[in-house]
Amino acid sequence: MSIFRPTAAMRSAPGFPEFVAMIASMMALTALSIDVMLPALPQIESEFDVGGANNQQLVVTLYVLGFAAGQLFYGPLSDRFGRKPVLLGGLLLYAAASVMCMLAHTFELLLAARFLQGIANASPRIIAIAVVRDIYGGRRMAEVMSFVMMVFIIVPVIAPSIGGAFLMIGSWHLIFGALAVISLAVLVWTTLRLGETRPPESREPLSVAWLVKAFGETLSNRQTLGYTLAIGTIFGSMMSYINSAQQVFMEVYGAGAWFPVLFGAVAGALAVASFVNSRLVVRVGMRRLSHAALVGFTATAIVHLAVYFLLGPPSLWLFVILMAIGLFCFGFVMPNFNALAMEPMGHIAGTASSFVGAVMTGLAAALGWYVGQHYDGTIVPLVTGFAAFGIASLAIVAFTERGRLFGVGSGQ
Repeated sequence: MSIFRPTAAMRSAPGFPEFVAMIASMMALTALSIDVMLPALPQIESEFDVGGANNQQLVVTLYVLGFAAGQLFYGPLSDRFGRKPVLLGGLLLYAAASVMCMLAHTFELLLAARFLQGIANASPRIIAIAVVRDIYGGRRMAEVMSFVMMVFIIVPVIAPSIGGAFLMIGSWHLIFGALAVISLAVLVWTTLRLGETRPPESREPLSVAWLVKAFGETLSNRQTLGYTLAIGTIFGSMMSYINSAQQVFMEVYGAGAWFPVLFGAVAGALAVASFVNSRLVVRVGMRRLSHAALVGFTATAIVHLAVYFLLGPPSLWLFVILMAIGLFCFGFVMPNFNALAMEPMGHIAGTASSFVGAVMTGLAAALGWYVGQHYDGTIVPLVTGFAAFGIASLAIVAFTERGRLFGVGSGQ
């Protein structure tokens, strides 16, 4: 149900398809900034002294940590000054940080620039969700976010191939130049077509006391805090996969040039799940869908472990199939858990989105880094992480819902 009446400035703004595409492009910069780099990690490792093969993952981890930190600021700023100025400022900073990455001549400078790039890119992510929450609520928000995720998820499917294509005509530096250009294109698009969804009369004063009150409200809300921790835990499995995918496919399975294709095939399961979720969520309910999917995710990871220890290492194709099933389930969990976390926070959507995003991303980055650093030439650390994070997330949800899973007694 819409909770916001568009202003006169927005009545000539984008229709629903363009709105979804615009929000998806804002969020897609995050996935693109991570996944397009995966084929370049060995080249970066060979160019710089990274202190061990597993440390090449820091190119991903530092970006994600910056992304987590940045989310704490943009929500309160957008609640005070409006969505659009904060969005445009973040996109400009992202373009500048991308150029810094492109010109980095040491590994330390590259990591520092990646951290700044992550801080900057938190802006479009936070603003995208806040804009959707400004306009929609409840199941309708989950439906819209599913459409957004359906477009957004195309990026991790094709990003490694894009990165590989750039490496065929140049070096990893070229990838960062392309990211700068893309961010400027999104900036121009949103400048021309996106209206302000936070009218002046709805804006909150920016003060330490107000921030403490707003963050305290998100921390004290059982549903918001519980689902935020659950998202962060289950998202840790995705970060584990992103950190380890290049090593697993290239070193364990010798995929070679097939790596972008196989990575995209697994990620494609997320796109299918997002489409199915958008069709079912209003009719079935967020809780029923996401809780059942979380059980399916956890069960798949346990089966994967059982196959490894009882029958031996799975073949490449069995590994891809089991990972795709797990990420298909994951695709139902993320948009619905995010909507459930944000549902009680409509009056402070920007600040709440900052809190949810920062905790979720920071927790996921830490868990993903931990699993990635334990890569030992097998799939065991990765699959064990999937199972452990699935079980932990399920326990958090059960506690949050006081044992009533699948929407029992909630109508959702």
